[in-house]
Amino acid sequence: MQRVLTKLATVSAAALTMALVPLAGTSYAAGCSNAGCDNLGPVSQACDGDAVTKQTATADAGLRAELRWSPKCQAAWVRVTDPTGNQWWDKYGSIEKHDGYDGPLVRSLQVKFPNPGSDWSNMLGGSGYYYRVCIRDTGTGNVSCSGYW
Repeated sequence: MQRVLTKLATVSAAALTMALVPLAGTSYAAGCSNAGCDNLGPVSQACDGDAVTKQTATADAGLRAELRWSPKCQAAWVRVTDPTGNQWWDKYGSIEKHDGYDGPLVRSLQVKFPNPGSDWSNMLGGSGYYYRVCIRDTGTGNVSCSGYW
């Protein structure tokens, strides 16, 4: 009887350990998809893990705005980077969602460039749209945009 109880306790402890410790390489499901991702954060929704850069816009002083796309979430956002921190005026990176190539603007979101550093906007979702990113300089009024993707 003692041997049976010992085996039962060992098996129970092993099963409990396996249930509480996730397996290595376990991936977590995205928190949103397509237009359901609109105005949600890519990191909080687990959309950043498979993201790739599809387009880039650049401006003076090394400013860079990247169009990031998550195939898993079917959503895009802009990641902005200022490597120098030599900004005199506020600058913003935006993500634009268009209905067709060079078609009407459906929605856009923007994020202020850090001075220096990197940051990102919330997402715009949907695989049937065209996206681009832009950099807007409030001091000069200049706007620099990527191509459509």
